[in-house]
Amino acid sequence: MPTTAPTHRVRVLAAPGDRHAEILTPAALDFVGKLAEAFGERRLDLMKERRRQALRLAGGAPLVFSPVTSAVRDDPSWRVAPPAPGLTDRRVEITGPPDRRMAVNALNSGARVWMADFEDATAPTWENIVGGQLVLRDAIDRSIDFTTADGKEYRLADLDRLATIVVRPRGWHLLEEHLEFDGAPVPASLVDFGLYFFHCAHRQIDAGHGPYFYLPKLENRYEARLWNDVFLLAQELLGMPRGTVRATVLIETITAAFEMEEILYELREHSSGLNAGRWDYLFSLIKTFGHRTDFLLPDRGQVTMTAPFMRAYTELLVRTCHQRGAHAIGGMAAQVPSRDPAAHEAALAKVRLDKEREAEDGFDGSWVAHPGLVQVCRKAFDGVLGDLPDQIHRTRDDVEVTPADLLSVRRISGPPTREGIRTNISVALGYFAAWLRGQGAVALDGLMEDAATAEIARVQIWQWVRHRLIDRETVVRLLDEELDTLGAQYPWAPLEEVRAMLERNALSGELPLFFTPDAYSRHLVRHAEPRS
Repeated sequence: MPTTAPTHRVRVLAAPGDRHAEILTPAALDFVGKLAEAFGERRLDLMKERRRQALRLAGGAPLVFSPVTSAVRDDPSWRVAPPAPGLTDRRVEITGPPDRRMAVNALNSGARVWMADFEDATAPTWENIVGGQLVLRDAIDRSIDFTTADGKEYRLADLDRLATIVVRPRGWHLLEEHLEFDGAPVPASLVDFGLYFFHCAHRQIDAGHGPYFYLPKLENRYEARLWNDVFLLAQELLGMPRGTVRATVLIETITAAFEMEEILYELREHSSGLNAGRWDYLFSLIKTFGHRTDFLLPDRGQVTMTAPFMRAYTELLVRTCHQRGAHAIGGMAAQVPSRDPAAHEAALAKVRLDKEREAEDGFDGSWVAHPGLVQVCRKAFDGVLGDLPDQIHRTRDDVEVTPADLLSVRRISGPPTREGIRTNISVALGYFAAWLRGQGAVALDGLMEDAATAEIARVQIWQWVRHRLIDRETVVRLLDEELDTLGAQYPWAPLEEVRAMLERNALSGELPLFFTPDAYSRHLVRHAEPRS
């Protein structure tokens, strides 16, 4: 591995923790610093462009397939890189935070891929961030076996094939306030990517795979181009050939849905496909167009993947991927298996139906949140794929999607129900309480919830109040009732902080773009020394 002289321009502001020195080495911090130096300003410019685009759309500018990039869309000759080792067959992918128990269960689950999630499934305490890096390194080294305080053992199975690790770093909009480069917080994306790449890229290659990533919350092709340039520099610094990295992009913003081909094109030598992220996509739709009455959504449970605008989105994703030789990965099955036999069978039936629809539509694989769903998902895709690793050969030439198809929300609009309002409040409060405690993935009412669920729940409340489908007083009354229930169920829950989080993020005049940046700075940042 090439070495470079440390610049000593990255400072750790958090207190040292157990084994942190194994990750936060001078060379690793220097590597992260080089990425921050090379790309920090471009990231800031892109965040400013996000705000400008949001203002244009709020002002009535149409959202269309860009005529500027029509040559990319019309050129049939280009394709993405071929599938990398460990990513040829992705019929079942399991997702979850990079903690030790999840890592062992996910790697042993029978899923083909484990998406280790620093984004929506991780509350970004410093201990979780550095601890997650240790988990990933130990998992690759197969030294992750451990025993809990109550004597329960977690061991990696003696399998020919454990799940391939794919890492989801935090999005471009987030900062890591425990690391400072030249006096400013380091972009969280570069921290998560840089520390993992520095410590594990060569390890993964030696293990027969490679450094693979899921990229969250991209809004346009320029943000994909930035990631591609990060990959190029990282590979150069560590002496790896171009194209060693592979990245799957989550199409979970409405603007990215209009640039799927362009995003694949920007990443083409590093691309491994696109993924359809349901809750974040709906969250983005409301965040972008929530001021308009023609984008009012009913209870989120009523907005299924068979809604016309959601089918347009997923069918366009499959067609785009397969036309370019890329994998199309379906959305999350968040059900948690129940001990009640009837509830358990009902949950599995819902998952089975959803995964069979995805397989029949042409997806090459899909996500589950719990090991107990792996076999259901696998069986659905086995029924379509058989012995083939994917169905990229199904180019879906029959699919034609217009901008109007992607934005045809009015056809499913309807008033929220009282139960839907209460459910959104309850889920948001329960998730915020867990998140403040350092838990980013939590089982609530039979579903494994993460930050995406809290986001869609709180923006729906905001949208309904803004357009007077419900009044603020009703929300506050239900909020008080649900807080009482939460306090009785979880006496440790910081009720006043949880209440304030919901009020700031669902009942303010201006909708915060994400709940995480402000909540992170207020509640999760712990500096060992004051910042100069």
